[in-house]
Amino acid sequence: MKPMQSLLSVLALALLCVWPALAQTEPKMTMEERAKLIQWLNESQAETIAAVEKLSDAQWNWKAAPEKWSVAECVEHIMLAESTLMAQAEKALAAPPNPDWAEKTKGKAEFIERVMVKRQGKAQAPEAIVPMGKIARAELMKTLREARARTLKFAEATQLPLKAHTSEHPFPVFGTLNAYQWVIYIPLHNIRHNQQIAEVKANPNFPTK
Repeated sequence: MKPMQSLLSVLALALLCVWPALAQTEPKMTMEERAKLIQWLNESQAETIAAVEKLSDAQWNWKAAPEKWSVAECVEHIMLAESTLMAQAEKALAAPPNPDWAEKTKGKAEFIERVMVKRQGKAQAPEAIVPMGKIARAELMKTLREARARTLKFAEATQLPLKAHTSEHPFPVFGTLNAYQWVIYIPLHNIRHNQQIAEVKANPNFPTK
């Protein structure tokens, strides 16, 4: 190997070794983080739509018990949560940069992914995102798609230092989250409730048509 090639190989290896650490201190999304976020946003909603689009009205509204959510209520909750979570990201961005953001939010992205995707822990949904079952199905699906389109546009275009701006989660287990973490919360929360929709449909008493 030529000396220049050898030097370039060593530099490339060094960059790969320090890249995770750089991502932790870089306030903007990395290319890898943006790509992953966009993939989550696209795939999580596609999974929701595929799971519900062919359901009859009886299946759409069926509940295993009065206190359980129907598929319709799960979808409404996903839609309501999207707007609420984006509002939290916007609240964080409206605040001055947090000089302690790196320390305050360290490991929170991985924590959110683990808790949401693996459905760890149970929580009472805040009143603002509790489904009421009063939105017509067509209107709900339209609003769901529109909300995701806005989030996706933001994820694709933003160059803001999302990680430097923070706000507090109402649940102490999450504590301080930065705007990037609030945005990735959206598709990960969607994935969590896709699993709930699958559970409703897998119930032996779920209508066959």
